[in-house]
Amino acid sequence: MPIPIRQNLRMGSYLMSQKLRRRDKFPLIVELEPLFVCNLACPGCGKIQYPTEVLRKRLSVEEAVSAIEECGAPMVSIAGGEPLLHPDIDKIVSELIARKRFVYLCTNAILLRRKVDKFKPSPYFSWVVHLDGLRDRHDAAVDRDGVFDTAVEAIKLAKSKGFRVTTNSTFFTHDSPKTVREVLDFLNDELRVDAMMISPAYAYEKAPDQEHFLGVRQTRELFSEAFGEGRRKKWRLNHSPLFLDFLEGKVDYDCTPWGIPSYSIFGWQRPCYLMADGYAKTYKELLETTDWSKYGRGRDPRCDNCMAHCGYEPSAVMATTKSMKESIRAAVGTH
Repeated sequence: MPIPIRQNLRMGSYLMSQKLRRRDKFPLIVELEPLFVCNLACPGCGKIQYPTEVLRKRLSVEEAVSAIEECGAPMVSIAGGEPLLHPDIDKIVSELIARKRFVYLCTNAILLRRKVDKFKPSPYFSWVVHLDGLRDRHDAAVDRDGVFDTAVEAIKLAKSKGFRVTTNSTFFTHDSPKTVREVLDFLNDELRVDAMMISPAYAYEKAPDQEHFLGVRQTRELFSEAFGEGRRKKWRLNHSPLFLDFLEGKVDYDCTPWGIPSYSIFGWQRPCYLMADGYAKTYKELLETTDWSKYGRGRDPRCDNCMAHCGYEPSAVMATTKSMKESIRAAVGTH
């Protein structure tokens, strides 16, 4: 089962509590970015395009933990930049785990071998290693030879030490249904990672490469063919079934940008971590001072080609809770 039972139960309890409190806006996951500096210069990202004085800044352990406690989200995805460059990243993780938050630590894995012993296996912790294809494709995506092999060895090492390991693969116009299937088969059957996350490439404004982000039609065609003939059922995909239906174009949703908010050295990013229309000091301020009606496909042209998980996975989760059939389907991991 790609999503652990403990996590499924916690999320179900959390969603029920929000419903009982009649809250219509609340976070499911926080994208925590404790720094923006990275040891790679991926052409599809661009976070390192920030000026030097910004790249030198770090969230303190206290700032990171306080933000998560304030918003109350049960899950935290720690990204960046490269989180393993943060001198206190192990302390941030341990403090969040002590508060029983489910922590996903995203990394390119270059430093994982050197840093792994600073962490301890826990049912609340998972490494998330970025792999955007097999060797040649991944190394091209990160613009450095040898990173794929380093990441694969790091995954094997982490698993040998008892850690849960998830992967995250982003697909661009370079990709085809065949390459999607090849990398998922490799991760699922050969590396045997615990779960896999996938995403269509999303258009960071600072990314050097602006030519290879997928549009809505391209995304639906790519995943509907890649998932055809029941293939997606065999992969340990760490997504709700309705989100995978959404990627295939079987269902459509409005964006729910407040569901996976982003917190960084600048504060709470408005409206999501793909667009920076200002920042709020608190999550409460973010909710109350953001005009959420302005965002989403058909409302803001920057959103027209977006099918990213930060806006649409929460929408799929909310839709799941409104259907007994879909709730059971999600609970048993039937994709």
